[in-house]
Amino acid sequence: MLDGPRLAPLSGSKPNALVILIHGYGSNGDDLISLAAMIQPALPDAAFVAPNAPSQIPRMAAAHQWWPIETFSMAERAAGAASAAPELDAFVTQELDATGLSSDRLLLVGFSQGTMMALHVGLRRPDPIAGIVGISGMLVAPDRLEADIRSRPPVLLIHGTEDDVVPFRSMDLAATALTAAGVRVETHASPGVAHSVGQDGLVAATEFARRSLLP
Repeated sequence: MLDGPRLAPLSGSKPNALVILIHGYGSNGDDLISLAAMIQPALPDAAFVAPNAPSQIPRMAAAHQWWPIETFSMAERAAGAASAAPELDAFVTQELDATGLSSDRLLLVGFSQGTMMALHVGLRRPDPIAGIVGISGMLVAPDRLEADIRSRPPVLLIHGTEDDVVPFRSMDLAATALTAAGVRVETHASPGVAHSVGQDGLVAATEFARRSLLP
């Protein structure tokens, strides 16, 4: 079963919301929990968890992956996301059950390969979650979305204009496909930012999280 670093609510109270952060290829939960620490002051009653992906990259002890990247093909991404989805989906259910929270109190935040997982899993859960923040990622298998989608939580896509790993145009391609499927989408371009989270992107993500989760 997946697990990773956690942050309890800053307020010290029982959590009234849950934020699950999903890291990218070659990273780990410790990397994204630092992002959670920057969002946390805006959501003092929320719990945060950043699970480590299920497999490690060979000969790289702290580097995890949701699926191996070998060809960078659309088919590889589609197969990889589909194979990793059940374990992440089960983790989401487990965390909601453990906190006693309903799906509408859950926000998924993904980075790169983690964005692909957040969108893949979040849109296929039957009960709508509060929202999805996708940073520097893309929508996997957009041609299957109309047939597979089961709920339509609001989505914020954030992408650096100078991303040399996942092309900047991936944001608009994802937004177009999501909008066509009836999903409410917001986009935020980070000028001059490469494959990372800029300060302006962090501000946008925090504001979206506040709107999605504050009562």
